[in-house]
Amino acid sequence: MWYNNSVIYQIYPLGLCGAPRANKPESAADPDSPRINRLLDWLPHLQKMGVNIVLFNPLFESDKHGYDTRDMRKIDRRLGTNEDFKHICTEYKRAGIRLMLDGVFNHVGRGFWAFQDLIQNKRNSQYKDWFFVNFDGNSNYNDGFWYAGWEGHFDLVKLNLHNPDVVSYLLDSVTEWIEQFGISGLRLDVAYTVEKDFLKCLRQHCLNIDPEFFLIGEMIHGDYKQIMNSEMCHSATNYECAKGNVSAFNSNNLFEIAHSLQRQFNPEPWALYHGENNLISFVDNHDIERVATAIKNTKNLPLAYTVMFTQPGIPAIYYGSEWGVHGDTGEQDWNLRPAFEQPQWNKLTDFMRKLIEIRKNSHALALGSYRTVHLNNQQFLFERKLDQERIIVAINMSDQPATIHFNAGCGQAQELITDTLHDFGGGSTLAPNSAEIWLMEK
Repeated sequence: MWYNNSVIYQIYPLGLCGAPRANKPESAADPDSPRINRLLDWLPHLQKMGVNIVLFNPLFESDKHGYDTRDMRKIDRRLGTNEDFKHICTEYKRAGIRLMLDGVFNHVGRGFWAFQDLIQNKRNSQYKDWFFVNFDGNSNYNDGFWYAGWEGHFDLVKLNLHNPDVVSYLLDSVTEWIEQFGISGLRLDVAYTVEKDFLKCLRQHCLNIDPEFFLIGEMIHGDYKQIMNSEMCHSATNYECAKGNVSAFNSNNLFEIAHSLQRQFNPEPWALYHGENNLISFVDNHDIERVATAIKNTKNLPLAYTVMFTQPGIPAIYYGSEWGVHGDTGEQDWNLRPAFEQPQWNKLTDFMRKLIEIRKNSHALALGSYRTVHLNNQQFLFERKLDQERIIVAINMSDQPATIHFNAGCGQAQELITDTLHDFGGGSTLAPNSAEIWLMEK
C-alpha cells in the first residue's frame, strides 16, 4: 500500500503554533492571522526533507492539550477555524503530502458538549448513557455523580463505545474529516483500551469511504496483533523497538535493539511479526523524552536514526527532532511540544534527509525480510531483502574503527549514505561512531 513507501512527520499543532495552554474565550486566534497558518511556514521545510505523510496530533476544540476534546467537528479556536485548516490541508496535498489526524475516541474532556449537558441536567440528561455514570456516587469535582475517567484521569471522561449514538457521532465526525479535510488516515489514541468492536466498526466505515485509508493504533505494551490485524488497525506504534533502540546506545549494548528486532521480525516461525512491515518505527514523540535528550552521546544520534529508518516498519519523525531539539516530560509534557517560529536545518537534518531519500527509494527497506548478519555489543549488521534487492545496514557505536568479517555474498556494494563503492575484500572496516547502508551487488 501507499503508506509502506512513506515517511511520517508528526506535528503537535497546539504546541508548534504557540497556542495558549488553556482554552479560554480570550485565547481565540486572530481571524486575520490565525496561529494555524504557521503550518504553512513549515511546508517548504517538509518538502526539502522529503516526507510524504504529516500526522497532526489533536487540533479539535479542547479544554487544554487536545486530548480533552470539547467538539470533534470544530478546529480549536486557539488555532483558527475549520476553513483555516481546510486551506492548510489543500496546500499540503498540493505539495504531495498526505495527511493524517489524531483520533481520540476513548475519552473526551469535561468541556465536551454532551458531558456539559450531563453536569447541568444530571439524571434528566439525554446524554447520560454516553458515559459510565453512577448517580449514587460523586466525583472529585463534586458533580453530584461519579463517572469513569481514562486510567484515573478525571479530566478525561471515558466514552461509552457500546452506545450506538456515541458510535454514530464518532463515525459521522470521521466522515466529515475525510470529506472536509481530505485526510488519508488516523492515529488512534490509546487504541489498546478502545473497545475492539468499535475498532472493527471504524475500520469498515473508513474503508467504505476510502479503500486505502490507513489506521495506526497506539499500543505501548503487549502483542501488537491484539489491535493490528485484518479487522482492526493496519498498524501499531512499535514502542518495544523505540525503547530498545535508545537503551542500546545508552548502555553500549546493541544486543538490546537486536533482540527486539529478532523477536519481532526474524525469519524463524517463532518471530512475532515475521513478514510484517506496517509497524510505526520511531525514537521519540509527544509522549516520551526527546531522543536528543534521551541518548547521552550525541554521536549516537545518527546511528539510532539509521536503525529506525532501516528496521521493518514505517519511519516517523517528531517535529524538531530532525535538528536535535531537546525536551523532557516536564510541565505536563508541554516541554515536549514547543513552539517554533521557523524550522531549523543542520548536519543532523542533512543526514535525516538522506535517510528519508534512501528509505523512500528502497523496496527492500519498505517490504523486505529481516535477518541479523553480525552482532556484538558495539557492532551490529542486519540484512533487509526483497526479490533481487538486498541491503545490509552496518552500525559501529565504538569510538574506535572496527573491522567485520562476514560472508557478504558478493564482492562489492554501493554505500547509500555517502554514495561510494564499498569493497568486502579483506573485511569491512567501519569508522568510529558510524553507520553505513550497503546496497549489495547482485
